[in-house]
Amino acid sequence: MIAVAVLLLPLLGLLLYGMDRVEDRLTARPPEPRHAGGRLRLIPGREHTAHHAARRQHEQQSRAA
Repeated sequence: MIAVAVLLLPLLGLLLYGMDRVEDRLTARPPEPRHAGGRLRLIPGREHTAHHAARRQHEQQSRAA
């Protein structure tokens, strides 16, 4: 009986370690996506310039208020 306990001890240690790693992964916050930053446009298109014009207008309105 002691021989079985000694043989199962490393297996249970690995099981506990593995479950700890799985729990850490499940409870961790997901990393921020790489594309979450600003867009890199070498040649701005119509929607890009329209977006910046609307943004500038909003900033000017917020400064005036």
